[in-house]
Amino acid sequence: MEKDLPKLFLALAVAYFVTSLGHFSHNAEFICEYPNLPAWLTRAKVYAAWAAITSIGAIGFLLIRQKLVAAGLLLVAAYAAMGFDGLGHYAVAPMELHTFMSNFTILSEVAAAALLLSVTLYLLTLNALRRPVCRLHG
Repeated sequence: MEKDLPKLFLALAVAYFVTSLGHFSHNAEFICEYPNLPAWLTRAKVYAAWAAITSIGAIGFLLIRQKLVAAGLLLVAAYAAMGFDGLGHYAVAPMELHTFMSNFTILSEVAAAALLLSVTLYLLTLNALRRPVCRLHG
């Protein structure tokens, strides 16, 4: 199946992976520059959160490789949807209180997540339409 995946889908997955890593790395390394973050949030916890989120996407791709395409695409969609969580930074402090680089990494991740989610949902729809529909007779 991975040969059948559009190159755009794979490129967007890589782009989201990279922008997500960029945002989480920036957040972890410059945690003091992100305004109003809770005191319990540490560098290690930021990296652990990134690893947990990324593992969902990785499992999705493993399922696709194992021919469990719908389940894999659903996990990739969930992975991409988690990219919107970065907008939570703006719930605790307005954009103007963040540094340029903080805003850049947050918004880059969100944009990449939105593109990946859109294409993943499109592929899920195509996958569903290709399946024969079972009809109950009775």
